[in-house]
Amino acid sequence: MKWTLALILAVCLFPSVAEEEVDPDPWEGFNRKIFVFNETLDEYIARPLAQGYQYVTPEPVDQSVSAFFSNLDDVLVIINDLGQLKFGQAASDTARFLINTTVGFFGFFDVATHIGLEKHNEDFGQTLGYWGVGTGPYLMLPFLGPSTVRDTGGLGLELASGVSYLDLGNNFKEEVALYTVKNIDIRADLIASEGLISGDRYTFIRSFYLQRREFLVNDGVVEDEFEDDFDIFDDEDEDWEEDDFDESEL
Repeated sequence: MKWTLALILAVCLFPSVAEEEVDPDPWEGFNRKIFVFNETLDEYIARPLAQGYQYVTPEPVDQSVSAFFSNLDDVLVIINDLGQLKFGQAASDTARFLINTTVGFFGFFDVATHIGLEKHNEDFGQTLGYWGVGTGPYLMLPFLGPSTVRDTGGLGLELASGVSYLDLGNNFKEEVALYTVKNIDIRADLIASEGLISGDRYTFIRSFYLQRREFLVNDGVVEDEFEDDFDIFDDEDEDWEEDDFDESEL
């Protein structure tokens, strides 16, 4: 498969680098400019659309839309389970996908969670990290939000895999429609969590993103080597939930 060849190439081309870097954000000047651009788009386009979606969409429908895209994402989760040699988890996620696609009516109903099949979060960025590819500098992407060099490479692998949810579209317009619906749904779910952001918004989001990615790559083990003042995954903070944010939409 082409995604397998791409993964091997990425591991060979990007050895474990940047893990010892003191500054996780050497491109901060550039990143802040992109951040301002993204924030402007969010203020005038994304957030109003999300608020309108939230206003007209009943909660059960909103949950079904979220479940539908979550089920589609499970295909990539399974691939990355295998890429990280998590065969037991791959079997569980495969069963989850099959149950939700059939009994759950193409994923609109999350039946699998109700019968004890846990939802997992795996992607190509995590798989590259599993095989020793360094994080690289923090990178703010236009439209897409926070990332790192490694995670941007993982995003490229996802697009090249041929099994992304975007591949359901038969043409560019349909792909844009799928992307728009999914991200408006995600943005609407984030509105209730916006009050958790404190201090400098850019620094908070950067810290959250880097800590959460380390958390995911290391399956919950966080060494917290970052210099930011925010400790997102402090075990003593019982009010914080890891899934309160989706970093791709901040």
